[in-house]
Amino acid sequence: MQQQWRIKEILEWTTRFFMEKGIEEPRLEAEVLLARVLQKDRVYLYANYEAPVNQEERVSYRGFISRRVNGEPLAYIVGYKEFMSLEFKISPDVLIPRPDTELLVETVIDLARDKGDLRICDVGTGSGAIAVSLAYYLPDSCVYASDICSRALEIARKNAQRHKVDVHFSLGDLLYPLLNEKKFDVITANLPYISPAEYAELEQGVRIYEPREALLASGDGLDIYRRFLPQAFTMLKSGAYLFIEIGSGQGEQALNMGQEFEFSRRQILKDTAGRDRLLVLRKE
Repeated sequence: MQQQWRIKEILEWTTRFFMEKGIEEPRLEAEVLLARVLQKDRVYLYANYEAPVNQEERVSYRGFISRRVNGEPLAYIVGYKEFMSLEFKISPDVLIPRPDTELLVETVIDLARDKGDLRICDVGTGSGAIAVSLAYYLPDSCVYASDICSRALEIARKNAQRHKVDVHFSLGDLLYPLLNEKKFDVITANLPYISPAEYAELEQGVRIYEPREALLASGDGLDIYRRFLPQAFTMLKSGAYLFIEIGSGQGEQALNMGQEFEFSRRQILKDTAGRDRLLVLRKE
């Protein structure tokens, strides 16, 4: 008699298989993938443990499992990633939003509590995770965003529509498409900052699947930021802030980089793991 595969058995089998393959969160990933195949949420899985999974669904699920064990990131397989408690559509044209980047968004939100409505620009917006999150949580602020990749901007626009926020998107390199706009209270940037030596050491799934141009920077990894800083300084109002995400070993170099300009505040904020993560600069 042919075995009837129910949600319970499928999750148990996949969890064991993922554990053998070294997947860090085997049960969670098994649930996310099955929920995607069934077009349900994870709560549905627990409420319907005994429900059968038909052959067509199992074929789709096996395809997802194969992609995952071959190194493709879970977020690209399911097509979304949660960031700041919001769900973002993603594709291989954009980086997968990381929890570490939430520090940048939370810091700007904290600033807005003291400063009120802000005029904000996010440079190199990618999926729009930073810009859309800021527009969502600071609905009275005016948010702009730029990216050099038209395909990334398509994804960012869809995410803005998904969360019903108004973000002014511009195509172009760094701040060039916005140089004729009014100056900003806040500029944010999560630009490529991984040096060639560090890039070679990244896990295979990142190097193969995530866009190289959104990760890799020449020299010590800060060359793009050195090109960006003069533009940002020009486009900041007096008393305005620049927030830049950096790599865990770049704090001292980033502070030195900021010394070339008249910033009255230069500070490195650390992430939850105690690593350098955010360069904060305030224009005099």
